[in-house]
Order: sequence, then C-alpha cells, then structure tokens
Amino acid sequence: MSGLLIFGRTGQVARELQQLAPVVALGRDAADLAQPGACAAAIQAHRPRAVINAAAYTAVDRAEAQEDLATAINGAAPAEMALACVALNIPLVHISTDYVFAGTGHRPWAPSDMAQPANAYGRSKWAGEEGIRASGCTHAILRTSWVFSAHGANFVKTMLRLSDTRDQISVVDDQIGGPTPARAIAAACLAIAEQLKEAPEKTGTYHFSGAPDASWCAFARAIFTLAGRPTRVQAISTSAYPTPAARPLNSRLECNTTTSVFGLARPDWHAGLKECLTQLGVST
Repeated sequence: MSGLLIFGRTGQVARELQQLAPVVALGRDAADLAQPGACAAAIQAHRPRAVINAAAYTAVDRAEAQEDLATAINGAAPAEMALACVALNIPLVHISTDYVFAGTGHRPWAPSDMAQPANAYGRSKWAGEEGIRASGCTHAILRTSWVFSAHGANFVKTMLRLSDTRDQISVVDDQIGGPTPARAIAAACLAIAEQLKEAPEKTGTYHFSGAPDASWCAFARAIFTLAGRPTRVQAISTSAYPTPAARPLNSRLECNTTTSVFGLARPDWHAGLKECLTQLGVST
C-alpha cells in the first residue's frame, strides 16, 4: 500500500514498515508528539491514504515519574491524529499494548475485556485508545506484546548483551505473554490499513501477538539455545526483581478476532527469533 504516513520513524515496528513498503516515516524532528498540533499538522501536510502510529513513549519505569509526558505522547497525540484522519476521511492503525489490562488471571485477554492498567504507561496508552474511539475515525487499535527485532532496545538484544559478560542470568518465570516479531506487526499493520480503506466497518480493537505464549525465562532460554550460547538461565519470581512500575503477570492476548476479521494468524515467534538473530549476525 502506497501513500502511508508513519509516526515513530526509528522504532522497531516503523523500521520494519520502511523495509516492507514505500512509506513516509516521521521522527521527532519532523513531528514531536509531545507538542500539541504537531501530528495533526503533519497529517494535513502529507495528506496520506492512511496513517500508522508506531510511535510511543515506552520507558515503562520512567513513566511513573513522567506520566504527564507519557500521556501527551501516548494519549493526547493519538487522539489528535484520529481527528486529523476524520478530516481527511482516512483510516488510522494504532499500535497499543497488553498493559491496558490488570495483568492478573491466567486466560488470554479478549479485546472486549475491561481495561484496568496497573501503571502509568498503561494508563497513558489507554488514554490514547479512548481518544481514538471518541473521534469517530475509521481505525484499528492493535494491541500487541513483547516486541522484538534486530533494531532498537528489546529483550532479545538485552539477553545477548548480558550473555557476553555473564555465565548465568536471572530471568522472571511468572510473567507469561506472546513474544512478537516487529516485522510481523508491521506486515499486519499494512494488511489492516489496506482492508480498512475498503471496509471501514472493520473499525475496532484487536489483538496480535506471537505464539506460543511463554514466560520471559523460557524466551531467554530459547534465545541462548538458538544462538548456541552456554549461558545458564536462573528462573526467579517477579517479586525477586522489583521495578518502579508494576508488571503484568498475565500478558496473554486472545487473537481470534484478528484472524477472523483480517485473516491474520498469530506469528510463530521461534521463526521470528531465528530471523532476528540472523539479522544481528548471530549464527543459528
């Protein structure tokens, strides 16, 4: 799909979008989402066929002390984008997160489940979702989890870096979710944007995460096994690794609606991990 405007040029998903399609990708220098009016002005200037918002304030712990900034970027800016999309009658695909939920229980979260964010980051992302819905624009809010790629900061790259200097790494094993390749998210966003242009009645909130669900500990072990590294992984509980922001124990996402509406199956994160390691120059 041509004529796409992307926010968040240097982020993991946006980097993949730029490799998959001819897009205009804007970074903070061209559209600072913390500044009111910046993203609306960019949309008006470029007049795209569709907008994908892959930008976000993602420093989960720092957001506890910077909730106003997180809410400006994750809450107010997406709402502003949505209103600008209404004015041009174009769809918006917005990437959101499992952090809008309480993170309790054991069953996968459905798109219709009640939001109950447990930290500032989650509250800021929920505010953005609500602003988009209130705008009346044609949209898909795509919640995902545990994003990884060869770009930027993510769990895979952190584990590889730590294994360079440590024989053993402690990783929590009571947080469960779906590791999701950024490339799969990017491909899903492109497909959804195209379908929304033709079928605006598909507007709604959807989930998209990698399969199968796993713990961070299991994910770490898979990384080292595939990378051929002897690093040992010690399983610990979340309570043994305190952080400023509460982390969800249950990040499982129910993705059946995304499959039935858009024909998008959950990506296999093992295959995505192998591709990621290859891109990083790690022999598998």
